[in-house]
Amino acid sequence: MSTKIRLKRTGRKKRPFYRIIVIDSREKRDGCSIEDIGWFDPIKDAVYLNSERFDYWTSVGAIPSDRVSSLSKQKATSSK
Repeated sequence: MSTKIRLKRTGRKKRPFYRIIVIDSREKRDGCSIEDIGWFDPIKDAVYLNSERFDYWTSVGAIPSDRVSSLSKQKATSSK
């Protein structure tokens, strides 16, 4: 089973809110996830990412999407 770390859209119309999830690569965008590891609010430009769980999932082979990898780098530079 190949896993991916990607965004799952929630929120209402014209007010997006995303959860950062670990999901099977064959599932739909809003399908059943394995684990929630954070969230992203593009309106407030706020990000929360559980870095321990992110590191764990990447170590076991989960592939982050382009947007999630840029968010993780942004989070890493802002916490220093």
